[in-house]
Amino acid sequence: MFETLSDRLQSIIKTTAGQSKLNEDNISEALREVRRALLEADVSLKVVKAFISKIKDRANGEEVLKSLSPGQQLVKVVHEELVQLLGGSNKPLSTEGKPNIIMLFGLQGSGKTTSAAKLAIKLRKSGRNPLLIAADIYRPAAINQLQSLGKQINIPVFAMEENKDVKDIVEHGINYAKENGNNTVIVDTAGRLQVDTQLMAELMILDRFFMPVEKLLVIDSMTGQESVNVAETFNEQLGITGIILTKLDGDARGGAALSVTHATGKPIKLVGMGEKLDALEEFYPDRMAQRILGMGDVLTLIEKAQQNFDLASAKELEKKIRKKEFSLEDFMNIQKQMKSLGSLDQILGMLPIPGLSKENREQISHVGEKQLKRIEACVNSMTIKERKNPDILDGSRRRRISKGCGIPVDELNRFLKDFEKMKKMMKKMTDMTKNMKRGPGGAMKMPPGMRGKFPPF
Repeated sequence: MFETLSDRLQSIIKTTAGQSKLNEDNISEALREVRRALLEADVSLKVVKAFISKIKDRANGEEVLKSLSPGQQLVKVVHEELVQLLGGSNKPLSTEGKPNIIMLFGLQGSGKTTSAAKLAIKLRKSGRNPLLIAADIYRPAAINQLQSLGKQINIPVFAMEENKDVKDIVEHGINYAKENGNNTVIVDTAGRLQVDTQLMAELMILDRFFMPVEKLLVIDSMTGQESVNVAETFNEQLGITGIILTKLDGDARGGAALSVTHATGKPIKLVGMGEKLDALEEFYPDRMAQRILGMGDVLTLIEKAQQNFDLASAKELEKKIRKKEFSLEDFMNIQKQMKSLGSLDQILGMLPIPGLSKENREQISHVGEKQLKRIEACVNSMTIKERKNPDILDGSRRRRISKGCGIPVDELNRFLKDFEKMKKMMKKMTDMTKNMKRGPGGAMKMPPGMRGKFPPF
């Protein structure tokens, strides 16, 4: 996601920030490089010109040239303008209406039907009771696809397979929602290979009769500049309320995300970050700008952790660590929860690690993922009794496990030795946290004898 643009911008800013004094000449050179980087990322020329013009006006003024730290000030200017380019602030979905009606539309292949199911899951997690309406009567198996997804995620799908009147289908679907207590209706409309008159006429009829509170255009982010033309056409005809960008995790350039908001004046509300049905995230322009500039995205990582980690289980785990009862079974449960946050590469990308290049991050994540798979193979070759009590692993058991997972005994021994060290370290850390006292303003105070020292791991 944005990897090409991110690497280029970080390199340009690093070079410029390293200069002791900024003037109009070296700022102009930096902006030329930024322009090239944006065009290579498939950002539309109109957007690039507007973006560069705004940065140039601010960078050539007193704000940067007379700043005590001009390099840092330039980074600040680029960050702020990038946030504005991406929409300024997060725009949540509206929940108005009884039922709340959300209409999804877009070209065929944009990921519209899958996005409808992902959105239904997201809304259910937030306390809504959604109903999916299958209103794509043209694409073969479109209704079956939505029904299959609905069954998979346990969310009802309203369909009238023999009916070819889209307005009638949606009307019956809304009545069904009212009768069955569904307070949000998601209408999956038909797509086309290209924008045509019949498609627009059908959508305009639905818009006029049912007045959906959200009209979300689904765009494949990997279509690049073509996505701008699509977004502008749909917005002119229907007055969209927001955009869902799909396949953003696979788009190394990011031109669509940086172009569609500027072109339409409408916000990106949601982004698809993977193939899993829970991989639909709210879009935060400030967080995305931080990712692009290599500043990490800790807030999103924390939110993901809060969603995927159970507080009661965490407290139980803390007790086990303090009592030295932390087992390999617990270790594997933590690994499963970590996987729910994303790949190691994605997690590293959200952490603000200075100087960590794309190549280094990929290398670390590749080696790390490979090592975790080997550890998982070792543990999976153990019995439940052995996982819960690794102390019983004598020589014969270790040889059996080694044969079962195909990993040498000496490597298994190293892992078990490291596991014991980790248990001791975790216990010291939890003990230290327990012994800390709150000082004025809620600050944590170190216990006597440990101030000014790191815990002796």
